[in-house]
Amino acid sequence: MYTINFSFGDLYLTFGTVFDNFKIKIVHKFLIFTFSFIIPVLGFSQKVNTQPSNENNGVKLKYLVENDSTIVDPVELDEVVLLSPMKFKSRLERREYLILKRKTRKVWPYATLAAERLQTLNKRLENLERKADKRRYTKIIQRYIEEEFTQELKNLTKTEGQILVKLMYRQTGKTTFDIVKNLKSGWRAFWYNTTASMFNISLKEEYDPSKVKEDYYIEHILQRSFQRGILKKQPAALEINVLNIKKNF
Repeated sequence: MYTINFSFGDLYLTFGTVFDNFKIKIVHKFLIFTFSFIIPVLGFSQKVNTQPSNENNGVKLKYLVENDSTIVDPVELDEVVLLSPMKFKSRLERREYLILKRKTRKVWPYATLAAERLQTLNKRLENLERKADKRRYTKIIQRYIEEEFTQELKNLTKTEGQILVKLMYRQTGKTTFDIVKNLKSGWRAFWYNTTASMFNISLKEEYDPSKVKEDYYIEHILQRSFQRGILKKQPAALEINVLNIKKNF
């Protein structure tokens, strides 16, 4: 005769583990579907990367040589924001910043790629008059993105997903909720946001580094990364002056 040792505590822990794994799968699926409606492409070949750009977006400056009245030819200078390293009040604050830096650098390429492609999608949809053609086009995009980026998006945690939502607002000036609403429908956006809220992700999240400390940290991380050539810079849809907002924190 066999004896089975069983307790409600074991059942609770087992159920909790299964539920946590289920939540993680749902978050991954949510990110994949949401992202598929944001990044449009047919015959897409561009890869997400964090290599610094070789493009020169600098400004021309004329200058005078000391003790000489001759005007020297213009010199191309990159326009950059020079920020000093962040100063922290505690080890915990420093640790949180470092974690945020890793997550921000990870999702930044997705945000910039989405911003670049969103405008292309809107133009293509404008050329399609029939709603059926628009739906068919969107489904093709969705299937392609799922095949191309499923594995990469599965590597995003829910906190990285929320950072991605914030950066989408930074680069487009619109919440992810509004983007999905415009591309699909208000009901679909509502359903997505409701599902996301179960896992502490809000598609209506905005980006305001002048008031929200975490957003200021993200902006500081971005500017420092641009400055060091770690991330490729892309103009923001918002007016952000990190030197002015620094005094708020």
